[in-house]
Amino acid sequence: MAALFGARVRRLRTAAGLTQAELGARTHVVSTRITQIERASGAKPTLALARALDTALGADDLLVDLWPYVYREAFPDWFRKFIAHAEQAVSVREYAAHLVPGLLQTEAYARAVLSVGVTLSGDEQLEERVSARMARQQRLGSPDAPELWVVLDEAVLKRPIGGDDVMRAQLGRLVEAAAERHIKVQVLPFAQGEHDAMGGSLTVLTLPDGSEVAYTEGAHNGRLIEDPTEVERFSLTYDRLRADALPTLMSLDMIRSAMEGCHREANVPSRSERRRLAQEQLQQSGGRQLRGGRRRVHGGRSRS
Repeated sequence: MAALFGARVRRLRTAAGLTQAELGARTHVVSTRITQIERASGAKPTLALARALDTALGADDLLVDLWPYVYREAFPDWFRKFIAHAEQAVSVREYAAHLVPGLLQTEAYARAVLSVGVTLSGDEQLEERVSARMARQQRLGSPDAPELWVVLDEAVLKRPIGGDDVMRAQLGRLVEAAAERHIKVQVLPFAQGEHDAMGGSLTVLTLPDGSEVAYTEGAHNGRLIEDPTEVERFSLTYDRLRADALPTLMSLDMIRSAMEGCHREANVPSRSERRRLAQEQLQQSGGRQLRGGRRRVHGGRSRS
């Protein structure tokens, strides 16, 4: 794909009568960078550079549309396959053990997360990864946006990624996202104790044909699961997590408390207290909000 991208750039540049130096000047990079892109050597182009090239060459979004496929080549086969599934999924159910899921990260939060790690080779690769993560979020605002149900471990709210300002903005983003009809956010409190997914994060995708795949991820590795029997087991694990998490309204209260810097003093209610508060919220809202929080996700088993 990188070679195809480079060939398209070279063909468009030649048709426009531009030298590599002239195209570099129009896109604010040195001529050797254009040479690298056309020869598919060196670092892959960032999304920002792909857009600049597209504009300078009048490519009508051809290069922008090719860019995600170029970027995927930097990942192992199993992860590229997971991304391809995620782009087609009609529902995404995700448990996040340590970090806000990529689909809901702010750019500053994503940059802070992606700036650490043994595989990072430099600033250009960092910007490439940030651009790719932000590009994946665009589908959440599209007409075919998937149903997204996220369960956050309480640890996600407590770890100040990027500093207080970045974290506060990120928590605010979670609150805003939860207001969307196709997005649900819950928090699994520490008080819930041990659970089946303590080893890492878990995602279950429902595809257009109704089939499901699962993806588990640790600090330095991930695994795509396609065997139906295994996927069923992980789907059940996710449903248990969702059932044990705080209801959506109480989860939002906890996120707001963390955003205000009061999470250390926030008391997580007991199970009996949670049931009582949930009943009060149900009566106050006429049942509409909590029933909305229990809306069935395509292909899933809603137990929360």
